[in-house]
Amino acid sequence: MTADLADRIAAANAVGLRRLSDAEPVLARVRRAVEAIPALRDRVVLHAGPPIAAGSLCGPMRGAIVGAVVYEGWAHDLRDAETLLDRGAIALRCTHDEGAVGPMAGIISASMPLLEVRDARHGITAYAPVNEGIGAVLRFGANDDAVISRLRWLRDALAPALDAALRQTGGVPLVPLMARALTMGDEMHQRNVAATGLLFRAVAPALVERCAPGPALSQIVRFLANNDQFFLNVAMAAAKCAVGALGEIPYSTLVTAMSRNGVAFGIRVSGLGDQWFTVPAPVPTGMYFPGFTPEDANPDMGDSAIVETIGIGGMAMAASPAVVGFVGLPSMRDAIAATQSMGEITLGQSPHFKIPTMDFVGAPLGIDLRRVVKLGITPIINTGIAHRQAGKGQIGAGIVRAPLPVFQQALAAFAARYAAGVGRRAPPETVIPPARAGN
Repeated sequence: MTADLADRIAAANAVGLRRLSDAEPVLARVRRAVEAIPALRDRVVLHAGPPIAAGSLCGPMRGAIVGAVVYEGWAHDLRDAETLLDRGAIALRCTHDEGAVGPMAGIISASMPLLEVRDARHGITAYAPVNEGIGAVLRFGANDDAVISRLRWLRDALAPALDAALRQTGGVPLVPLMARALTMGDEMHQRNVAATGLLFRAVAPALVERCAPGPALSQIVRFLANNDQFFLNVAMAAAKCAVGALGEIPYSTLVTAMSRNGVAFGIRVSGLGDQWFTVPAPVPTGMYFPGFTPEDANPDMGDSAIVETIGIGGMAMAASPAVVGFVGLPSMRDAIAATQSMGEITLGQSPHFKIPTMDFVGAPLGIDLRRVVKLGITPIINTGIAHRQAGKGQIGAGIVRAPLPVFQQALAAFAARYAAGVGRRAPPETVIPPARAGN
């Protein structure tokens, strides 16, 4: 690498790291999906991960899409929904292309309620669906009547009430809330107990004031109080909002997305914009619920690895002792070693997210494509494990290592784009654009 190219990369990455550190995501609204994302008109369904054709879908993602088709009323039953999908009457697009993210199958359709997170500082908006809770849920491919009924309740009861509460509060700033939750034992991928509780405390007074007392309010409060993973989707939208400020910064080697669709694992890099680089998705390693084995597991899926791009989740494993055994790590010492190793492939430390078990050092921030390839150390991602068959649900939890070949592939593309152009372009200060606005 020439000194000129190295200088341009360093300048671009400094801009990207500063934007990540300065992000100010705020949970502002709950909106109907088609109002937030106009591309959802005309029977479009968004899914997690890189783009994929209907004929290549894994079992749980196919089940979730079919469930969404019934939920929207585009088909009378699951069989009719499968027929529509197979004949190409349902258009599939990936969430990341529309400024959104979703856990596991990541399904978003027109009338679903979306959490809206805004960063006024950089002019970015990002979206995520409302977390359904645990058990038989759409994101794991479940699609029976109970699942559809719950989705409609989220749309018709919870969403309007939560939106009214958020508007009354003026929105909930997420960085200070997430920073506090990290010191309380959440890493905000596998464990969201503290963050969910802090969010509930922030919105509960306004919820009570805006909703009439009675069974409807009780059901909303009970759902929020009992859903320990509610904040996961909020954290994902906050992360998507933060990395949205990286957009396409020429010469930047910062990773802006890691995502899986149950078949492929894909990444994006700031200096290469919206281009996907993909390899086959790995199967997570970890702890399985009684009665299940790795043979039952689907390859990894979901957009939730977006949280690792801002230094939480697997990157901050050491902050969450309760997660260590749950994802199959032998000891807390291994968790600390994992977080330390993530510091070797990142460009800095978070000024906000501090890890108590490591003397309040900042979480590793800014995954650098070059360091990953040079050192052969890939990001650690905390994840749930889904059954291969639709509707079986979560069968365990663990970790997955992002595959090294996908980073090698991206670095080769980066070199092809930028190495030959050194000496013929203006200095980096004149080619780095402002952050791009989201939807």
